[in-house]
Amino acid sequence: MIEFFLNGQRQRVAAAPDTSVLELLRGPLSHCGTKEGCASGDCGACTVAIASPEDDRQLLAYRTANACITPAHQLQGAHLITVEGLARGDALHPSQASMVACHGSQCGFCTPGIVMSLFALHEQQRATPAPRQPLDDHRLEAALGGNLCRCTGYRPIRDAALSMDERADTRPPWADDPELEREIRHLAPLVDSKSQDSKNQDSKSQAHYLTPATLADLTAAMQRHPQARLVAGATDLWLDVTQRLEPFETLIDLRQVRELRQIEETADGWWIGAAVTYREWEPLLAEHYPAFAHLLTRLGSAQIRNRGTVGGNIANASPIGDTPPVLLTLDARLRLAGPEGTRELPLASFFLDYKQTALEPGECVAAIYLPKPKAGLEQRVWKLSKRREDDISTLLGAFRWRLQDGVLTDVRVAYGGMAAIPLRVAAVETALEGRKPDAETFDAAKQALRESLTPMSDARGSRDYRLTAAANLLERWRLTLANTDSTTPTQEVALDAYAH
Repeated sequence: MIEFFLNGQRQRVAAAPDTSVLELLRGPLSHCGTKEGCASGDCGACTVAIASPEDDRQLLAYRTANACITPAHQLQGAHLITVEGLARGDALHPSQASMVACHGSQCGFCTPGIVMSLFALHEQQRATPAPRQPLDDHRLEAALGGNLCRCTGYRPIRDAALSMDERADTRPPWADDPELEREIRHLAPLVDSKSQDSKNQDSKSQAHYLTPATLADLTAAMQRHPQARLVAGATDLWLDVTQRLEPFETLIDLRQVRELRQIEETADGWWIGAAVTYREWEPLLAEHYPAFAHLLTRLGSAQIRNRGTVGGNIANASPIGDTPPVLLTLDARLRLAGPEGTRELPLASFFLDYKQTALEPGECVAAIYLPKPKAGLEQRVWKLSKRREDDISTLLGAFRWRLQDGVLTDVRVAYGGMAAIPLRVAAVETALEGRKPDAETFDAAKQALRESLTPMSDARGSRDYRLTAAANLLERWRLTLANTDSTTPTQEVALDAYAH
C-alpha cells in the first residue's frame, strides 16, 4: 500500500510495481487533469509537483516531475499536487489566472503541465526571502524548458510567467492547513511492498517493490532477487514500461538507501552518492566546476533534473549520456557495492561495450568520486543536439587542460556519441600534450581524431556529421584559447562556451 497526500487529502492505495503516478491519477484516483502526451518525459503535459520531506528542509519544497515516468510507489510520504489542487473555488491560482489573462492556452492539452511548472516557479519565488529579484530569462527557461506546446508559440506563456506577481495571491485551500506539513512528515517510509493490484492479481501475485534503507540491505535484496531492476529517478528505466511495454515484476528502489543519498567530502574530492539527483549535485558543481554545472542546464528539463540521478546516468551505460565524458576528463572513479563488499575502479575502466559495464553479478554503482579542481586547470564542455532545451546529445565533447609556459599540459579529451561507449581519445591527447595551442597542433589533433574513431550513424547524425562536428569542437577549443582575454572573468568565459 502507498500512503501519501494528494492536494491536501490523505490517500492510501494499492498499485503494482510498474504503475506510474500518471496511471494512478487517471485510474484509481480519478484525477484526469494531468494529461499523457509523449509517455517518455519529453513533452511535460503530465507535469505534477511533488514535495517530500527527505532533505530536512524546514519547509517542504514543491518540485516538478513527469508523472508518466515517476513510479507511483515513490509517492510514499510525499505531497502530490495536480492542476485540480490549485484554485480556491472560482478564484484561480496566479499560475492559472496569468495563463487566462495572457491567452497562454489554445488547444489546452499541454496547459495543465505548463500551469504546474508555473506553480512550482511561483512557489520558489514565494519562498525566496525579500527583496526578491524579478524572474529573468534564465530562470524562465529552466522552469519551462520541459514543457512543449505546438499552438501558442510560447510568447504568451512567457508573458504569463512574468505576470504572475501581478495577480491576486490566491493560495490553494490545502495551504491554509497548519497541520498538513506535520502530517506529511510523520508518514512512515514505504516498507517493502507486495503487489495488491487486484486487476493483475494472477499475473503479478509475486510482484514486489523493495525499499532497502542501507547499502547492506540493498546488496542483500539484490541477492534474493537477482532478476530485479534497480530504480532511482526512473527517467530512463521507465521508458521500458511506457515505450517497450515491458512489465516489471520486482523493483528495488535506491532512493531510501542512506549511503547512496550522501555527498561525502574528503581532503581531495567528494564521493557523490549514486542516488543524488542532478538538482542536489548542481550547487557543488556551480562552486567548483562552473562549466560542468552549466551543462546540467542542457541535461533534460527541470522535471528530469529534479529526479534523475548521477549514478543512473553512468550505470545505464548509454554512449550519449551527458555526464560520463566530462567525468572522464576529471579522472573520476567509481565505488561499486556487491555481496563481497565494495571496490573502486577508474570510470575509464567501467564502460566495456555498448550497454556493457564492469559490474559483476549482484553489484551496483554506489558512488562517484569527483576530485577537487587543481589550480590552473581549465575546462570546456560543448553539447550538440537538435533542440537546445530538453534533448539528448547527438555529440558531446569535454576538454580539460592546463596552459603552462605557452604549451598545453595535463590534456584530457573525451567524447560521447562517437563510439559504443563514452571514451577518452588518447591519440588526440598525445597530439596536444606539450605543444603550443596553434593551428598546426590542432590540425594534427583533428587528424588523430579521424584515425582513432569510427562513429556510429543513426537518426541523430551520420558518421560523417559526427566526425566533422567533433573536429569542429577541437577547432572551437583552439579559437577559445586564441581569443581568451586575461581580463575576462572566468565564469563569463565558461558560460560563453555553451552558446549553441
